[in-house]
Amino acid sequence: MSIQAARGVARLARFRADGLQAFEATPTGLLNALAPWLAFAVVGFVLMIVAGSAQQAIGDLLASVVALLTPPVVSQALARLWGRQDAWLRYAVAFTWCQWVMPVALLATLMASGLLMAAGLPENLAESLAALVLLVYAVSLHGFVIRRALDLSRWRTAGMIIAINLGTVAVVMGPTLLNAVMEAGA
Repeated sequence: MSIQAARGVARLARFRADGLQAFEATPTGLLNALAPWLAFAVVGFVLMIVAGSAQQAIGDLLASVVALLTPPVVSQALARLWGRQDAWLRYAVAFTWCQWVMPVALLATLMASGLLMAAGLPENLAESLAALVLLVYAVSLHGFVIRRALDLSRWRTAGMIIAINLGTVAVVMGPTLLNAVMEAGA
């Protein structure tokens, strides 16, 4: 990640719209944002191959690639539908880079959960609160990036968030669910 992209991510993570200007809104910029995630998927693939799980490795690699590429595909279709195609690339690059915030946010919520448990809150409640906070932050950040990058209404922003998440779940989990249904029927 370039220093400029890291600054953009840090600003967007704090809901500062000027962070959008840090990203290169070009096809190369999008490829640069996708590359580290693809590298992680490939490393996982190689490690699973070495461990002797070739079939699972191929499935996991394909699922990772599909999960990574579905949000840009769905968002581009909606941006085109709503006449915001010109701003889509900046959104796609910013959204992809902003996914790096989530592991940091997860760590922060895990630490907060630990502090809540140390203060006497039951484990299930502390973990549930941490998961809820992480979910609200992730959806809020995604919505913020959509609204600022694509200049969409709140309703269209909500629709895009729902479409991206449901679309991603459908294409990643769909084949597994179809396979289970077909095997149960056979």
